[in-house]
Amino acid sequence: MVGLAKFVLGVLLAIAILFFSGVTAARYLITRLTAAPPRPGFPNDNPQPVAPETPPAEGADAFIETAPADLGAAEPAATPAPDAATEAVPSEGYTALVTEPIGLILRESATQDSAQVGGLDFNTAVEVLETSADGEWQRVRVPISGREGWIKSGNTDPSP
Repeated sequence: MVGLAKFVLGVLLAIAILFFSGVTAARYLITRLTAAPPRPGFPNDNPQPVAPETPPAEGADAFIETAPADLGAAEPAATPAPDAATEAVPSEGYTALVTEPIGLILRESATQDSAQVGGLDFNTAVEVLETSADGEWQRVRVPISGREGWIKSGNTDPSP
């Protein structure tokens, strides 16, 4: 009787060891196979702006502002002089370009919950009118349409 109990216990222990080692191996392989591969880079990841063939539409259907025609020329950017890199950017009253590749939402006030009044495409020129007290929002004007609104700070670069 003791021999039969030892045999059954040995078989159950062997099954348990095989089961847990199989689960561990499966979890390891699943973890290794589900990791996202590195994002590939393509030459057109940062596209140059294209000048619109027709001026943007006015009215309720015009949601996205387009880049001005003079930005359509694809000229190589000049590297700034060492002195230009150390100059302070003015906090208000300057022209800037939208640097967010997917564009920006133009809002009615400086809050995330405020109504959307339009949008800005990548490389659109805007006039920065003021910065909010906390520095997280900028009030801008779009020169093409004269539309004003608020965007999140840090998504524009001063244009030369």
